Amino acid sequence: MAKHLRTSGDYTIKTGTGASGSNSVTLDSKTTRVKGDLIVEGSNTSLDTTTLTIEDPIIRLAKNNTNTADTDSGILVERGVDNNAAFYWNEGESSFKAVLTTSDGTGTSITDTALTSIKVATTPTDSNHAASKSYVDSELLSAAGFDLKIAGDDSTAITVASGQILQFVGGANISTVGSEPDTITIDLGQNLTNIESISSATSNANLTLASNGTGDVVINDTLTFSAAASTPTASAVTKIYNKTAGGGGTGLFFINSNISSGTEGELISKKKATALAIALG
Repeated sequence: MAKHLRTSGDYTIKTGTGASGSNSVTLDSKTTRVKGDLIVEGSNTSLDTTTLTIEDPIIRLAKNNTNTADTDSGILVERGVDNNAAFYWNEGESSFKAVLTTSDGTGTSITDTALTSIKVATTPTDSNHAASKSYVDSELLSAAGFDLKIAGDDSTAITVASGQILQFVGGANISTVGSEPDTITIDLGQNLTNIESISSATSNANLTLASNGTGDVVINDTLTFSAAASTPTASAVTKIYNKTAGGGGTGLFFINSNISSGTEGELISKKKATALAIALG
């Protein structure tokens, strides 16, 4: 038999000392219907329900957030023995994140343990839609003129196709090392081999060979002097050069502004030196 309770004013059901006490009110029925607004003023609302249906198209979270401190807000999914999953607004980073977390949803922040994946439609239909990896890969491979081409000094072009690796291989005296992030280091070896020619890049510029500290510049094989086009200008260093042989019989001349007032001299050969010694007694 149905019963109705009607009052002309507010009606309160209070057990014990009310909200500050430990007593409860239990409504035990198949359906409990509240026809007016339902306001829950407690600090915890727990729904043990199999199916939750909400008519409201917009769910408002963190209602009383005054933005005086970073407050994360979102949806957290319990996963039993595994870390929970969350999709939430990270206030500190000002971005939405999909993560795994050890947080249980009782605080005001989410502690990320790892980022997790979000699946989207394979082909976006708007320029602002998120694109899947397969879509991006397909677009890049099919884009006209996308092939990456590399050419060496000989102008021969090679194509780096999808899945291939662009490798920098060092030749004689050159070594290459790859390291993260995205760095290739090219080193010139200290001991140069198979070098047939060294020249300066600027016309009439000096080419300097210098040792480190008190070390010497050592030449282990024959040193050849090409014929000098003209006698060089004397300076405070000794310059050695080749010209047509004169009285010294060598054709190897030197000049130094501090020797004989800068007048060039010729190194004398052993044969000439012997003949001179005999002539002078």
